[in-house]
Amino acid sequence: MILDPAQMSRAEFYPWMIRCIVPRPIAWVSSISREGVHNLAPFSFFTGVSTEPPTLCFVPGWDSARNTKKDTLLNIEATGEFVVNVVPDHLAEQMNDTATEFPHGVSEFERVRLTPAPAERVKAPRLAESPVHFECERYQIVQVGPDGPGGGWLVIGKILLLHVDESILTDGKVDYERFHPVGRLGGMEYANIRERFVMLRKKYVPGS
Repeated sequence: MILDPAQMSRAEFYPWMIRCIVPRPIAWVSSISREGVHNLAPFSFFTGVSTEPPTLCFVPGWDSARNTKKDTLLNIEATGEFVVNVVPDHLAEQMNDTATEFPHGVSEFERVRLTPAPAERVKAPRLAESPVHFECERYQIVQVGPDGPGGGWLVIGKILLLHVDESILTDGKVDYERFHPVGRLGGMEYANIRERFVMLRKKYVPGS
């Protein structure tokens, strides 16, 4: 099977993207509006970018329910700050609840009964229940596509501080027996880390 996105509608091609680009880590992004309202929303188009400077990125799409940009993007455009919280599997249901299209100005922290915690370098709150937090300042926002359905904004954040709860560490390293982050698959499916394997990188030897 060969799929040509130029010959398909956005709605037809999108499911193939999200079912083939898997598993995707989830950025549970907390931000704050100019009016001081806390926002919390999950985004599965998320990854690291570079280590010099240390940066990560995520992609908020168009809010079709309200026909506007998502609150997270509006907040980052206004304040230049945000926090990426990682989703452990015991918070998966609450994460999903924060994806609800609440009206503008409603805090997901309050509606889902989660706890905002002060950050060190930014005004946006951390999510107290998460064991990992990246405090970020806006590095660059790149718009891809239209101001409308299907469009996205690549938000690149410079990492100012990383918080890692000691409860998920063993010998100073993240221990996946203690930390089970949730990943997104296609449709309404998710995955977590239960089985792992190790492969060592091979070095090229001239003449071999």
